[in-house]
Amino acid sequence: MAEKKLPFSQAQLDEMLQKYPTPFHLYDEAAIRANVKRLLAAFSWAPAFKEYFAVKATPNPFLLKILKEEGLGADCSSAAELILAEKVGIIGENIMFSSNDTPAEEYAKAVELGAIINLDDISHIEYLEKHVGLPELLSFRYNPGSARAGNTIIGKPEDAKYGLTKEQLFEAYRIVRDKGVKRFGIHTMVISNELNPDYFIETARMMMTLVKEIYETLGIRIEMINFGGGIGVPYRPEDNQVDLEYVGAGIRKLYEEIIVPAGLAPLKLALECGRMIAGPYGYLVSKVLHKKETYKNYVGLDSCMANLMRPALYGSYHHITVVGKEQQPLDHVYDVTGSLCENNDKFAIDRALPQIDIGDIVVIHDAGAHGHAMGFNYNGKLRSAEILLKADGTTELIRRAETLEDYFATLDFSKL
Repeated sequence: MAEKKLPFSQAQLDEMLQKYPTPFHLYDEAAIRANVKRLLAAFSWAPAFKEYFAVKATPNPFLLKILKEEGLGADCSSAAELILAEKVGIIGENIMFSSNDTPAEEYAKAVELGAIINLDDISHIEYLEKHVGLPELLSFRYNPGSARAGNTIIGKPEDAKYGLTKEQLFEAYRIVRDKGVKRFGIHTMVISNELNPDYFIETARMMMTLVKEIYETLGIRIEMINFGGGIGVPYRPEDNQVDLEYVGAGIRKLYEEIIVPAGLAPLKLALECGRMIAGPYGYLVSKVLHKKETYKNYVGLDSCMANLMRPALYGSYHHITVVGKEQQPLDHVYDVTGSLCENNDKFAIDRALPQIDIGDIVVIHDAGAHGHAMGFNYNGKLRSAEILLKADGTTELIRRAETLEDYFATLDFSKL
């Protein structure tokens, strides 16, 4: 069971509210660091292991700096994400550049930084060679199609726009080998927010077996397998956290059964988790502005889906704490809403909560990944601030809130 507790006291929250207007996103540095250490420990047996943090999950350089200090690299999918990694000193093969439908200038930036380029399609070989040139090290993203099941967020692999088929994958390695590429990686990512630990072990089995087959067929020795991300977080209190130690031990057993006897050791293993690194340790702090009673009971916050899109986009559950009322009975049922002109702008539907009053502070849990990052400006909504709750209990503003001046900055009213 996932215990949904706040990482700050009432006194700490009161101090924050004096300094930072709601809504804002808050990240728990100490918990993030501890979580990273646990992941790395689960794979400490591997001859080489790298976690490339998925920058898209929480693209803030202050958090990236913390993760770099803990030994993580960066999984990037755009020029902006590459630059964020560069700004905090994550460069070279500490970056994995996995993108799709990619413009030439973004490949050029990845090559400039020395990143590992992970191609999404066989046709991208010619495109990359024409516009940038082929690097010494190339990786390809494998889409196993019906060989693996997907889930709601990514969908079935055979319907996904990502990756190469198995036949294309073998042909791609043959082509780049003949063009002089000397080093090779492989990658897959077929599921998102998965809580079944056996899924990740079976993905490792698939990829290790594939690496062995590539070696036996083409004589190409893959030096790195990136198993992707997809490790879920327990959004619901009744969910269980993924047992990382179990996953690490299961993958170790496969490594010793498949890779070592094939003479393919040492082989670098990698993940590109984002959600499980930061997701459970970020919070959206908001204030109740309105209550409405019509056919249902509504609670209106000063945040909206522009601050946290997941419930509207996926129907996702996010736990809600009404600060100061944690011990009160959950004897009221509310839809918890924002102010967008969209009926799906709801953080919760028919949620049992304590009685809520105007002015109450509401904290939405597990918003540390794909929360602020997915923000937008529809209806002229402004993106909120990001606050770091530091290990010593103090706070730091790591991204200020947007202003109307920011929103209008790309317009020239003088031409009207």
